[in-house]
Amino acid sequence: MKKLNLSKKVINLSPSPTLRISALAKELQSKGIDVVGLTAGEPNFPTPQFIKDEAIKAIKDNFSKYTANPGMPELRKAIADKLKRDNNFKCSSENIIVTSGAKHAIFNALQTICNKGDEVIIGAPYWVSYPEMIKLVDAVPIIINTTENTKYKVTPAQLLKAITKKTKAFIFSSPANPTGNIYTENELREIAKIVKKYNIFIIADEIYEKLLYDGNRHFSIGSIAEIEEQVLTVNGLSKSFAMTGWRLGYLCANKNIITLCDNLQGQMTSNASSISQKAGIEALNNRQSYIDIETMRKTFEERRNYLYKIVSSIPHITCSKPEGAFFLFPNVSNYLGKKFKGKALKTIDQLSEYFLQVEKLAFIPGSGFGSKTCVRLSYAVSMEELKKAGERLINGYKNLK
Repeated sequence: MKKLNLSKKVINLSPSPTLRISALAKELQSKGIDVVGLTAGEPNFPTPQFIKDEAIKAIKDNFSKYTANPGMPELRKAIADKLKRDNNFKCSSENIIVTSGAKHAIFNALQTICNKGDEVIIGAPYWVSYPEMIKLVDAVPIIINTTENTKYKVTPAQLLKAITKKTKAFIFSSPANPTGNIYTENELREIAKIVKKYNIFIIADEIYEKLLYDGNRHFSIGSIAEIEEQVLTVNGLSKSFAMTGWRLGYLCANKNIITLCDNLQGQMTSNASSISQKAGIEALNNRQSYIDIETMRKTFEERRNYLYKIVSSIPHITCSKPEGAFFLFPNVSNYLGKKFKGKALKTIDQLSEYFLQVEKLAFIPGSGFGSKTCVRLSYAVSMEELKKAGERLINGYKNLK
């Protein structure tokens, strides 16, 4: 067969380590092997019934046609009202575009603000898709390596040092995937001063904002009046409302950016699912949603406490206690180079493969997040599964010599 001349940009994309490990785990499970998976990036809760009922009603009412490209007016208003109520934003429907998931919103944001050769700053560890999406829009990811001392957050001093004449934006998530840590209001206000001075954009990924623990409260950098025109806030209904498969996200930004996103989306996907949008309106406007979110949040906090206690009990592992989301990101570098049956596990990927093959425990190596020393453990699973995972973690590390 003649060699195909395909897109070099797409060929050079890094495959998702999350999907790769999950696929290996599912392959073992299909053979009847009891694999415990700590890979999930989604709540293991069902979508609340009243939200599902609204979607069913929309289907029965034949609400199956195209909607307005940037989203139904009622949904955009509900999102704007939510942002004013929960995040102290000064915004209207004109500042909102509805997307097919938060990932889509991030891509819209990058595609709209970036030109070829622009630099976009991200802190490592980062969510796996940030650098790849930056490359896809012909921009350049500039990686800042963070440390455990700052809970893997970019400091204002680091950000200042990384800015050049080519810098277009700084992108971050809070609570963060994969670390679960949050940026405080004071930290974000210091970053805002730099953003204002150098006239760069901020892309703030706030998809985990409702999953916070230990009394922590979310602060949105987009609520800072001095830089509100420079902030693009990404969010969605996937995590807070247990609606990952519904693919419903949104972007809030200044009207000029939203207009360009509207044009872009019109040539790519057009509107998000009409049925999902109807369900989204109910999710945002029904106060029962906040009761359900709080129930889910408390459950995740209990699971976090359990898994954190297990991980902290294992010798030579360090781990900051996550303040949000549903991930732990322990540093396991002291186990790299140790052996199992005479074979040395030299990399974080080899360590993860060992746990999957020997202990039948799946988690994500930190390599895909820009870390050579950590692994990501998701506690978005039942307590029964977490208890099995804890036993396998303890046993797996104990058997390395």
